[in-house]
Amino acid sequence: MIPRKIEKSVLTAILLSLFFQVAVAQERNIDYFVNLALQNSPLLKDYHNRLQSNRIDSLRLRAGLGPQVNAVSNDSYAPVIHGVGQDEAITNGANIYAAVSVSRGIISKKNLQNQVQSVELQKQSILNPAKISEQDIRKNVIDQYISVYGLLEQVKFLGDELDLMHKQEIILKRLTFTGVYKQTEYLSFMVLLQQQDIQLIQIRSQYKNAYRTLHYLCGVIDTTTYPLAFPALKLEKLPVLRNSIFYQQFVTDSLNLAINDKQIDYAYQPKLNIFGELGINSSLAISPVKNFGPNFGMNLSVPIYDGHQKRMQHNQIAVSELTRKYYRDFFTKQYGQQINQLILQLTDVQNLTGRIKKQITYAQTLVEADRKLLETGEVSVTDYILAMSNLLTTKNQLIQNEFEKYQLINQLNYWCREK
Repeated sequence: MIPRKIEKSVLTAILLSLFFQVAVAQERNIDYFVNLALQNSPLLKDYHNRLQSNRIDSLRLRAGLGPQVNAVSNDSYAPVIHGVGQDEAITNGANIYAAVSVSRGIISKKNLQNQVQSVELQKQSILNPAKISEQDIRKNVIDQYISVYGLLEQVKFLGDELDLMHKQEIILKRLTFTGVYKQTEYLSFMVLLQQQDIQLIQIRSQYKNAYRTLHYLCGVIDTTTYPLAFPALKLEKLPVLRNSIFYQQFVTDSLNLAINDKQIDYAYQPKLNIFGELGINSSLAISPVKNFGPNFGMNLSVPIYDGHQKRMQHNQIAVSELTRKYYRDFFTKQYGQQINQLILQLTDVQNLTGRIKKQITYAQTLVEADRKLLETGEVSVTDYILAMSNLLTTKNQLIQNEFEKYQLINQLNYWCREK
């Protein structure tokens, strides 16, 4: 028989263990929200469908270059009644044409390769913006997550400080009744206490709204505020600019223009189409059964003159290439400036963190000293309020500075995606 006390302790331990497991299971981290947003994004689904369509275009291109089989029928009857009707010398009275036709266009191997490359580049033209859109979603969700967690830290910090201040209020109230402190000093402390209480309510409201915004960005309807894991972001390694997905679009555009330029020349090459038919072609005048048989032939088209349109099209491609270079050069300059600016900001924020922590140490020491003196009536309430206000302001600065650092890391990591 297990003693009741031991049984109770074991049951309590089991319940606490289960509670801890549930709490951990409900905790949300950055990856959870990012994956949720990526899964629910209609834009990424759109890009996925475009890739599916591109695969179909590739299959259609290859199918179109093969033999094309068609069933063709063209029948007519022009009756002549009492000598009135269409001229039989033209109409033959009646015509029956029915055949199975097989045709195929003959193009050069280089032309075929150029068209295949064009379809493949269309795929790349879809993948590049899809990856950039994915980075945009990731950056926005992480940025919002950091904001939510920063507000949560402020809520916890203000809540802890308010608990201490409420304890101090009880002591101060007793000392005021005994005449150690004036009534006005007690009221001044209560004003600070109420201000912190109002601020806590405001921060809690901002936290809940920010959490709802995070759910909104992820495409889910949920008003529950689950526990959040610390956003331990690490600075990723920046790739060489030419390997970045943001630069890749300029490479793809250049290849597309080169292929389109070649396609202009291929369009002006002679076009040859061969065909074969098997069927009946008869006027029904003499032995129509014997008018059944094959028919072979070819069509040849040779461009001679079109008013120099070929040269004009080449000039258009050259202008587009020049525009592409302008955008590429401008992006390269902006990219370097932006990365350098973010790195400098991050360095400043990290350097400031040490100064703020040092200031908190001094402010904390002063508040602790004043708190002990307050209990014995050896410090003015005004001095204690001033010390407490400085500590609250400095700790709040540290929280904001810490999460500004993570937001800057998030912005730098945005540019770290390789092709």
